[in-house]
Amino acid sequence: MKSQGQHWCSSSDKNCKVSFREKLLIIDSNLGVQDVENLKFLCIGLVPNKKLEKSSSASDVFEHLLAEDLLSEEDPFFLAELLYIIRQKKLLQHLNYTKEEVERLLPTRQSVSLFRNLLYELSEGIDSENLKDMIFLLKDSLPKTEMTSLSFLAFLEKQGKIDEDNLTCLEDLCKTVVPKLLRNIEKYKREKAVQIMTPPVDKEAESYQGEEELVSQTDVKTFLEALPRAAVYRMNRNHRGLCVIVNNHSFTSLKDRQGTHKDAEILSHVFQWLGFTVHIHNNVTKVEMEEVLQKQKCNPAHADGDCFVFCILTHGRFGAVYSSDEALIPIREIMSHFTALQCPRLAEKPKLFFIQACQGEEIQPSVSIEADALNPEQAPTSLQDSIPAEADFLLGLATVPGYVSFRHVEEGSWYIQSLCNHLKKLVPRMLKFLEKTMEIRGRKRTVWGAKQTQISATSLPMAISAQTPRPPMHRWSSVS
Repeated sequence: MKSQGQHWCSSSDKNCKVSFREKLLIIDSNLGVQDVENLKFLCIGLVPNKKLEKSSSASDVFEHLLAEDLLSEEDPFFLAELLYIIRQKKLLQHLNYTKEEVERLLPTRQSVSLFRNLLYELSEGIDSENLKDMIFLLKDSLPKTEMTSLSFLAFLEKQGKIDEDNLTCLEDLCKTVVPKLLRNIEKYKREKAVQIMTPPVDKEAESYQGEEELVSQTDVKTFLEALPRAAVYRMNRNHRGLCVIVNNHSFTSLKDRQGTHKDAEILSHVFQWLGFTVHIHNNVTKVEMEEVLQKQKCNPAHADGDCFVFCILTHGRFGAVYSSDEALIPIREIMSHFTALQCPRLAEKPKLFFIQACQGEEIQPSVSIEADALNPEQAPTSLQDSIPAEADFLLGLATVPGYVSFRHVEEGSWYIQSLCNHLKKLVPRMLKFLEKTMEIRGRKRTVWGAKQTQISATSLPMAISAQTPRPPMHRWSSVS
């Protein structure tokens, strides 16, 4: 890339290089002195400080970006990000970007750190009177030079008074002078906590590591190799999205699923609380299930939603669930209705499926509990077969292939109750949970010597792994 910055006139594609630099020059001519200072500030940590200090124009900054491989004709997105942040969105056209395209790409391609973004946001919220008051409060430790809000914050950072993990000084100043800016700081803390958050491994889970694995390492390796790089999904559209709940209690010959109403109630409550529009369908036959799927596949509301959630509470066997008239419906068939091809409005949006249903009739390990899953699979194939062959899907199952899941006949199932409790506990962080690396993970808990392991198979940047609490020793059914 340095050759591009140094030899752009001498290569055989001279006109192309000149054209790109001409575009940069046009952008430079449309930026003022404060814009240049903003660019320099946002590049701190990415470009050496000495180079930034010597930069007196936007073109100087661009030259440094070229030299540091942060900018090229083939990939000018970093500059587009900078222009977007400093609200010079009209100049994006010179880089062949639109405001909407930058907004769509920012979650996965953002280079300016959360901390740098925070300081820039705060600088915009500190007017001249606010700045004067802040300088008065710190007068003894500040140089006797004129400062802007941006240079003031940059000085505090340079002096080590603030950094990405220490905002006490900044919080005190904002609390005294501009209390409304504390919201920005709290937002930053939440986003940073999610950015570094990794799923915890509790001691009880670790104690099972010596036991025979219920999910093979081959499955784990296959899933992880198939997953895309970590990304962040946009979660700021007009509404959070739709949550569909299929709740089957009664069947033709299978046992009634007592307690399932508790699962449906808590799912509805939690997802409404999170901003979803919830639709519940009770005792759904195969024909009615197809009607629900077709309606949701074509639902125009998906266009303005961030996410889609589909919950199924029913009986099941490996890789499939039962309708209320006992037709076996493959999970893959259900999920396939919401691929980007079948449902374009949900393209590049997270699609989450949570299924409370048996996946066989085995107990972990066997105990004297009746299970009603029909025709269990003795040698189940990979769970990945249930997931459409594209990104943005998460499949959360109450148990692993070939085994039953447990449901309290009055209080609902281990899995759904635990999932909802964790969503409530982790909010607001859970709304950003799609930012981290993908994962499949089992959690084991014991009742009467029997264990239930939950599994998430996913092509999202992160999977929820609900940690199930140990249930009370009474009135449990292995019927999912």
